[in-house]
Amino acid sequence: MFATNNQDTAIQVLQAVGLVDTQLSTRLHALVATDARYLKDLKINITNALGAATLSKKEAYLIGLAVAVNEKHSDLHAAFEKLAVQEGATDKEIAEVISCTSLMNANNVFYRFRHFVNKEFYTSTPAGIRMSIMANPVLGKEFFELLSLAISALNGCEMCVTSHEEAVLKHGTEPQRVLDAVRLVAVLRSLIVLL
Repeated sequence: MFATNNQDTAIQVLQAVGLVDTQLSTRLHALVATDARYLKDLKINITNALGAATLSKKEAYLIGLAVAVNEKHSDLHAAFEKLAVQEGATDKEIAEVISCTSLMNANNVFYRFRHFVNKEFYTSTPAGIRMSIMANPVLGKEFFELLSLAISALNGCEMCVTSHEEAVLKHGTEPQRVLDAVRLVAVLRSLIVLL
């Protein structure tokens, strides 16, 4: 009885992120085989995070795409790209999400280093990292900053998180939207651990 209900829940979790006809991983099988209440929590967490009122479906799926790119999960990348396109995302927007994720990885490493070492030479010397994509993003400044904040939170860069959170709020974003984007990233990361 538990295994059947848990298997259905695990399948529903995968379907919620567009992973249709995907085999359950060994980790998901381990949860299915027991009375793992966490599967129900995960399903609710994913459903709620993807359905946050402050994010359109397209935005939620683009954030999901960024997480999949960041975590190098090709199946999830393909699933979120398909979902985003179904919600009207263009090829340029998809490419910009990928580009933004790549840029944030460079910045997150560099600025974490600056923060950790905290020496005058490193903090005062120009970064020397080109970021022209941020000047006029296809996704719009507010969403590009929100996406940058979300990926920086995922990568654990305090300086980048602080900077992008401030920029997003200056664009008039409500703190709930920021929280919803970061929650979505966190919940998707928890799913990837199980895939």
